[in-house]
Amino acid sequence: MNISYNWLKDYVSFDLSPKQLADALTSIGLETGGIEEVETIKGGLKGLVIGEVLTCEEHPNSDHLHVTTVDLGTGEPQQIVCGAPNVAAGQKVVVATIGTTLYSGDESFTIKKSKIRGVESNGMICAEDEIGIGSSHEGIIVLPAEAKTGTPANEYYHLESDYVLEVDITPNRIDAASHYGVARDLAAYLMENGHTQFSILRPSVDAFKIDDPSPAVTVEVENTLACPRYTGVTIKNITVKESPEWLKKRLEAIGVRSINNVVDITNYILHETGQPLHAFDLKEIKGNKVIVKTLPDGTPFVTLDGVERKLSDRDLMICNAEGGMCIGGVFGGLDSGVTESTQDIFLESAYFNPTWIRKTARFHGLNTDASFRFERGADPNNTLYVLKRAALLIQEVAGGTVTGEVQDVYPLHLKNPVVELSIQKVSRLVGKKIPAETIESILKSLEIEILEKKEDVWKLSVPTYRVDVTRDVDVIEDILRIYGYNNVEVGEEVKSTLSYQTEVDRSYELQNIISEQLTGTGFNEILNNSLTSGAYYDGLTTFPKEHCVLLRNPLSADLDVMRQTLLFGGLESIEYNRNRKNPDLKFYEFGNTYFHLPERLKDHDYLTAIQEEFRLGFWITGNSVSNSWIHPTEKSSVYELKSYVENSLLRLGITLKKIVYKSFTDDIFAAGLSIETLSGKKLGVLGILQKTICKKFDINAEVYFAELSWDALMKENKIAKVKQTEIAKFPAVRRDLALLLDKNSSFSEIEKIAYQTDKKLLKEVSLFDVYEGKNLPEGKKSYAVSFTLQDEEKTLNDKQIDALMMKIQKTLEEKLGAKLR
Repeated sequence: MNISYNWLKDYVSFDLSPKQLADALTSIGLETGGIEEVETIKGGLKGLVIGEVLTCEEHPNSDHLHVTTVDLGTGEPQQIVCGAPNVAAGQKVVVATIGTTLYSGDESFTIKKSKIRGVESNGMICAEDEIGIGSSHEGIIVLPAEAKTGTPANEYYHLESDYVLEVDITPNRIDAASHYGVARDLAAYLMENGHTQFSILRPSVDAFKIDDPSPAVTVEVENTLACPRYTGVTIKNITVKESPEWLKKRLEAIGVRSINNVVDITNYILHETGQPLHAFDLKEIKGNKVIVKTLPDGTPFVTLDGVERKLSDRDLMICNAEGGMCIGGVFGGLDSGVTESTQDIFLESAYFNPTWIRKTARFHGLNTDASFRFERGADPNNTLYVLKRAALLIQEVAGGTVTGEVQDVYPLHLKNPVVELSIQKVSRLVGKKIPAETIESILKSLEIEILEKKEDVWKLSVPTYRVDVTRDVDVIEDILRIYGYNNVEVGEEVKSTLSYQTEVDRSYELQNIISEQLTGTGFNEILNNSLTSGAYYDGLTTFPKEHCVLLRNPLSADLDVMRQTLLFGGLESIEYNRNRKNPDLKFYEFGNTYFHLPERLKDHDYLTAIQEEFRLGFWITGNSVSNSWIHPTEKSSVYELKSYVENSLLRLGITLKKIVYKSFTDDIFAAGLSIETLSGKKLGVLGILQKTICKKFDINAEVYFAELSWDALMKENKIAKVKQTEIAKFPAVRRDLALLLDKNSSFSEIEKIAYQTDKKLLKEVSLFDVYEGKNLPEGKKSYAVSFTLQDEEKTLNDKQIDALMMKIQKTLEEKLGAKLR
């Protein structure tokens, strides 16, 4: 945002140089990226001086040129050939001396010593248009007799350069997106940094009055949610013409093109106060009525740029009795603007809901000065003042009479937020004890009112233009930036707890370990946005859309909710890579997921219903081996994914004996396994994704996905104990069973039952073959299962082995109906 150095002085008086001003603004959070000098007249009249024509004679070789001698105040009169018809002895004139550069638009030329028709000329006596102070070329400039010879022309004309500061406004500081807003912060800084008492000058609107009480335009707001306040006034009998020089110079200094006097005033007010305005041509307001409402979805509307756009039923429109005139807060309509033929206008100053404006601007791909401010939050309690200020300036530059009553539709007054501030907390967060009187002074300079002081706690009223200040920490941040970050000294002692490992430290350490392990096996880590599209959750029961955490002011329709799962971000990454001929992929990601659980809502506090969980996701698709001379191409499988998940669990100290798998199918997984502890705590899920899910991302290959609750894994890791044991002295024994079971039975059930049957001698249960097909009864399948037995104190004999195997076999028969083949 461009801020004019001279314009800023209209509101606060200061003696800082442009560089000092830039440093001051940067120190209070308004970072200034650059300073550019803006000359009122190109070249700044450098090299031009006031001279007196001593003699003036006809040129010997010309019937229209004159040879003059001019006193430039140097003691040596200069001979100058001049072609102006009005040049005469005794005149005070403006002279461009040798070496002076004059400008004509983008072109320039330098004055040199020369001979004109054989007579030497040492300069040039100038006309208005030649030096940029006017447009006349009828003759040279003749100054009053009291003009002092030798005075530089820029001093005579009181020419003053302006400086434009490029101020980078952060999204939360929209209150500083104007000259008055910057001046307000600057005044607070100057007061707290040893300068004299400063008061910011706010232009008065006391002169505003209704000139003609005759009925004029009336306003009706149908959608008060999208437009909480709408003010407007009718001004008749104006003259639309070129703007006066002062107005054009103000706007041109900050890079705004002059259009006409009325439009220029609305732009001037925008950059003065930060409040966008719109001036409607009154003859385009059919029925003499402004209606603020939405129009049906798909309604065509031609905007100011001549483009026909299809409206959404969520676009707030400023309408007349017959149809739309303007997309509220975003862009005007083709016929709504002010032209040279306009005689009467209706001036609008409104406050629009930031969410509505942002959605409309994104939907139509429009980014205007108005939408930039409205979508970040204007001041609802400033619209009437700004309306009066603009009306007075329009009357000043265009004439006209204020007709009819001021329209102000404000059904629900938006009050100043109230914040409780602990003085002790200020000292604790800042790191230094700031005197209470200093805090009070800073708050006063920031227009934050102290409603009540109760011991250590102050109750504050925050002005509505500070849309970002809603908590005590926001107020403390404001206090600190005005007090000065550099005024908080670094202590002589540094207290550290480096020897103490917190839960967060332990989690980070284990994340790095798992990351290294997965990266070492060919995975790539991805990092996706926590914001995602709510459309992904349409129709899902596993992740119901009503459990999504909604954004109040989303950047776009594709980023309108917080993610409930890491799944969709990973699928977006897979889609992106597959579209670039990279189909064989293994990804993992650590990230937060978010859930809105209405049943947890307490005391109407929305945040109490939000749950956050940190998770680890795995994605595998394509081939695990391809283009190898030593190994045939091999497709990835869900079993490969399962092995990576199990290896990660083992690395965290969670052995396979501590978990069980339960199969399931839902709208995410075509075949899934739930991973749980023996006590029933859920650690995560893995499986094959439904083709319908993959199709949403144009993925026509199998995708295997796992998602683990990192928070739950950390709890299991904390209770896991690492034990050191010697290598067994006595041999292990392996026995195999070929079991016939129902098709619905899973190996995890066999494994669980076996370990429950014997916890001392049974060391390992593994599956080495599965058969379904011929020679088996209908609805049955065969599992070939290996059991490893070992006694760490003695060698097992056949009797012990047979007895244990019979016990396992009998238990499996009782619980699963398993039979030996």
